[in-house]
Amino acid sequence: ASWVGTMEADADKEAEEPQLEIDGAADGPQATFTFYHEDHTLGNAARYVLAKNPQVVFAGYSVPHPSEPKMNLRVQTTGAPASEVLIDSLVKVAEMSRLIQDRFEAAVAQAGPAQGGKMDEG
Repeated sequence: ASWVGTMEADADKEAEEPQLEIDGAADGPQATFTFYHEDHTLGNAARYVLAKNPQVVFAGYSVPHPSEPKMNLRVQTTGAPASEVLIDSLVKVAEMSRLIQDRFEAAVAQAGPAQGGKMDEG
């Protein structure tokens, strides 16, 4: 088998795996969410935004092992459904990401012609 065939098999396997599992009642005030094929990038950003929410009593994440393609995110609230609070927080993470991307692209466009479109390596 070629490496392309291996990549296609891996993609098919990923498509069959769940993207999210919930341990606990999704409409309850506490749950652990397991995100597959996510890591510290999403975990830390989600934890940060969750921790800023006054409805959240506890927010923490873990990546069990680097070779396991999953990230666990634990959410405990003052009574609001943990899944709703998580969704709101993930929407905020996406908005923050778009804002950062927009500002970055604007800065590159502004500096582009003057610097030949290359970033300074100094």
